[in-house]
Amino acid sequence: MTATLRNLEGQDDATILREIQSTLNGLKFGSVEITVHNGQVVQIERKEKFRLQQPGNKNA
Repeated sequence: MTATLRNLEGQDDATILREIQSTLNGLKFGSVEITVHNGQVVQIERKEKFRLQQPGNKNA
């Protein structure tokens, strides 16, 4: 797992929304978790799942 440290302190809502949108980009299966402390977004976590398919199995 990779963590990137970004300073969002004092950032406006538009900047935080762009970060969330960037986190959602390309996500097919998974989730995005936003952690808030004292009314401030402090962490955005992306959990991505990769679905593996058996050869010849067309149910996806």
